Parts: sequence; structure tokens; C-alpha cells
Amino acid sequence: MQHEPSGEAEIEEQVPVEDSVEAEVAGQDGEGEEPHAEESSAGEEEEQAEPTAEEQIAEWRERAMRSAADLENFRKRMEREKREARCYANQLLLEELLPVFDNFQMGLQAAAADSESMIYRGMEMVKKQLDEFLSSQGVEEIRAEGEIFDPSVHEAVSQEECSDSEEGKVLRVIRRGYRMSDRLLRPANVVVARAPEPDEVPAPAEREENK
Repeated sequence: MQHEPSGEAEIEEQVPVEDSVEAEVAGQDGEGEEPHAEESSAGEEEEQAEPTAEEQIAEWRERAMRSAADLENFRKRMEREKREARCYANQLLLEELLPVFDNFQMGLQAAAADSESMIYRGMEMVKKQLDEFLSSQGVEEIRAEGEIFDPSVHEAVSQEECSDSEEGKVLRVIRRGYRMSDRLLRPANVVVARAPEPDEVPAPAEREENK
């Protein structure tokens, strides 16, 4: 006699739908909690990284010292610029007067032919006043004649062969040069000595022909 399968055996065991949904929701909630933990740890690190009062004081002290140094450098630069402005205030005027001095020197040389004349004596007095004026302005004549040529203060207008003078030495001055303190007002125009060229040695063929 065969037994019929019971209804309980035919019913398959199934997981309740509500339980599975709750499990999924719980899993999602568990995954969402991790970023909150990371954010809280980052916030704690930021709070720990804030500078202390001593560090802030040291930073502001350094900034104050840097600002004071910048202010001192600015003050020194302004004083130097004012000093240079006072020293070189008449530079342009003196540069324009130099051609007048040149013409006066030429007239004095012409009047020197009669050194006993009143004209020459008067011009000598004017020259003395001019020299004193230039000296008071810090202007001095550049030494040139007999000196070695210096391109920083001399301007060569020509060269001449001279066996009695060292090559590169200034033979004479065409136009005087002047400097004002450490500034060049005008270079001196000079003639520079050049060593004479050696005589050409005749070629051997020419020597035989001469024989």
C-alpha cells in the first residue's frame, strides 16, 4: 500500500520576503556608516593641526621683523636717492656749459700771446672763478695727457706714430674731459701714440737682384 506524500513535504521552505528586505536594508545602512567615520576622523586631524598660541606668536613676530627690515631698506634707499638728487641736480646745466668753457679756454690761449695785457689778466681772473665754481660743484678735469689711454674716460680721435712714447699713451688732448664726483660728464678727446711700423725686409729675390 502506497502512502501519498503529505502536504507538508510538498510545501518547499521559503525565506520570508520581509526578512530578506530587512537584511538588505541593514547591509546598506552598514555601508553608509563608513564615510561618516572617515569624515569624523578628518575633522579630528584638522582640529589637531591648528597652530598653537606659541606658534602663532612666533609667526607674527617673524612677519613684524620682516616688515621692519623692508621699511629700513626703503628709508635708506630714499635717503640715497635724495642725496644723489642734491649732488647731481646741476648735472644737465654743467653739461650745457662745457662748450662755453671750451671757447673760453681757446680765447685765453689766444690772449696768452701778450701775457702783460689787461685782457689776458682779466681772463685769468675769470678762469680762476670758473675753476672755483666747478670745484664747488664737484666737477674736476680728467687727467689725460701723458696717461695711458683709458676707454672709460678717454675718447681717441686719432693715432700717431711716436717712437719716443709708449704705445697707447695719450700724446695730447683735443678737448678736455670732465667728471662730476663718480659720474662722467664728458670724455676727453685725445690723440694716442702708436708704435712705428717696422721697415719692410726685402724678399730674397729682391736682395739677389740688388747684388
